[in-house]
Amino acid sequence: MSAFRTPGIWMKSAQAVVLAVCVCFTLGASDASTRFDRLSHRLMCTCGCAQLLGECDHYGCPDRGQEVQELNAGIAAGSADQEIFDSFVAKYGATVLAAPTTHGFDLVAWIAPFLVLAAGLLGTVLLVRRWKISPEVAQADAATSDSAAIDPAAKALREQIRRETDFDGGAGL
Repeated sequence: MSAFRTPGIWMKSAQAVVLAVCVCFTLGASDASTRFDRLSHRLMCTCGCAQLLGECDHYGCPDRGQEVQELNAGIAAGSADQEIFDSFVAKYGATVLAAPTTHGFDLVAWIAPFLVLAAGLLGTVLLVRRWKISPEVAQADAATSDSAAIDPAAKALREQIRRETDFDGGAGL
């Protein structure tokens, strides 16, 4: 009898695989450099270069060094991510955050693009539906263009214009 035929071996093997996967995903999760990379990509450099703090690479940046030191100090002190962000906002203002918050009026920055897209799609659908010729309008146009419905004076005037201008109504094209 094979060793893999017993259900206990399969269960233990599956548990070992799950444990190995969990360990692989949690490696480096509490590493200070990983946390610094994650947090520095959620903050903006305040020198005016419009780059993320972790990406600011212009020569002679007057603010990056100080901000990096503050971020490292917050990480070394064991501050929570939100505490670090709050201290940066208190010192530099809300523009230091790379993304707007999801509270209060800043929520509009998240919702407005989707509302504008939905309004544009709705407007386009309504416009296309309006452009579409309804059967009643098509029948009314066909009835007015029918030569029997045109009074004889208008018909004679059209014939005279056609003769004088040698216009055949596009039939010769």
